[in-house]
Amino acid sequence: MSTKNLFRNFGIAVVALVMSGIAIAQEPVAVGTWTKLKNQPTFQTDQALLLTDGTVMMHQYNSGNWWKLTPTNTGSYINGTWTQLASMPSGYAPLYFASAILPDGRVLVEGGEYNNLQQDETNLGAIYDPIANKWTSVNPPSGWRTIGDSPAVVLPNGTLMMGQGGQPSRLQVEFNATNLTWTSVGTGKADGFSEEGFALLPNGSVLTVDCEDGTNSETFNPTTGAWSSAGSTIVELPNSGGLGIVPEMGPLMVLPNGDVVAFGATTSTAIFNTSTGTWTVGPSYPNGDDMADGPAALLPDGNVLVYTSPGVFNGTGTFYEFNGTSFTQAPNTASGSRLESWQGRLLPLPTGQVIYAAADGSSIDVEIYTPKGSPKGAWRPVVTSVPSTVTHGNSYTVTGTQLNGLSAASAYGDDAQNATNYPLVVIRNKATGHFFFARTSNFSQMGIATGSLPVTASFAVPSGIETGASTLYVVANGIPSTGTPITVN
Repeated sequence: MSTKNLFRNFGIAVVALVMSGIAIAQEPVAVGTWTKLKNQPTFQTDQALLLTDGTVMMHQYNSGNWWKLTPTNTGSYINGTWTQLASMPSGYAPLYFASAILPDGRVLVEGGEYNNLQQDETNLGAIYDPIANKWTSVNPPSGWRTIGDSPAVVLPNGTLMMGQGGQPSRLQVEFNATNLTWTSVGTGKADGFSEEGFALLPNGSVLTVDCEDGTNSETFNPTTGAWSSAGSTIVELPNSGGLGIVPEMGPLMVLPNGDVVAFGATTSTAIFNTSTGTWTVGPSYPNGDDMADGPAALLPDGNVLVYTSPGVFNGTGTFYEFNGTSFTQAPNTASGSRLESWQGRLLPLPTGQVIYAAADGSSIDVEIYTPKGSPKGAWRPVVTSVPSTVTHGNSYTVTGTQLNGLSAASAYGDDAQNATNYPLVVIRNKATGHFFFARTSNFSQMGIATGSLPVTASFAVPSGIETGASTLYVVANGIPSTGTPITVN
């Protein structure tokens, strides 16, 4: 299928470039391909987050340094360029930490199992302003001597919720992004938060699989602040751990149909039906693989790209696409064939591709996965209102439905969070075909699968944008809306 035809079908050439075939979830998978970045980083890579201007913010392993990957004006991350960002506050160099994009576009980083490669479960934290290119220290929650590798999630109302990891603790807090303070919340948690990951559900609650409580799972109700049992996962998903060691767990991923796949640190998986509140046993990983920590990324066609390895911190890694019922092996990256699942990071891109970064402290290997499948039309964001004329340097509001997508789209667990359930605005100039990201912020909603609920976001038209007849798209989790004609002055 030609790029021209794909552009006509899906409305945005950035996405069209990555769609060379059709594959719908639940059908046999035609796996994608990996391509190395033309400009490999000069630093050892770690966690990556997607900023609201479409750039990728990459942490430098075991340091306070961060870098930015900027795509070309033709939408290519493969040919993108790196620039260094401001460094974190002195003394803060985290590894295996909590992180999130907030509704105002800032980035919050909290804790770290290691700081300067010292395993101290640090309680340091900092918030990054991408416009000012500046970090500001954030004090820890009252009484928290450690934060470590804590699980965190941004709730539908835009508030970040975090459970204390790094130790068997049931302490839980929410973050006030205005004054950088914390409030204690949460009652009824059955076990500690250590090694657990969170999944934001379509109804606004949060699901976790207990790592210290057998096959139990729990949901958190943000309105009541209470935890309740979500039932048995039937099969053991956390690994056995050991004396004094909390078992590891894999990522939780919400699929477009609302089901949650819990990827176990054993060879098992389980699937949670959010409509019925019940679990069923999922397929076992092939070849004895598992995800005792490991990254997962939702692809535009609803398949999940996962990075696995056999045993706990053992063997070497293998990629699969999971289509809701079965695994299909995908190609490997240069470093993926010799690392383990916990040493890789994945991040969905606006193009529908996924960026991979080695996070082992010795490799420099950043590659882009181009999938074969395409999204269903019903999964697209829908723009209902946007100004017909915009001026460079000014900010505007876009209104629509399903602007945050159907899933957080990226998951790992307690050691890394980089959800992408927020709208990006892309403007394509009709004369040149060039793409420009308009930085988004002030999201009215951070929930997923919001259906017919109107959602708004601000977007700032970049000062360097090309003028004239253009087309505006909203992209969520790599899936674009249909284009809206606008004029850029």
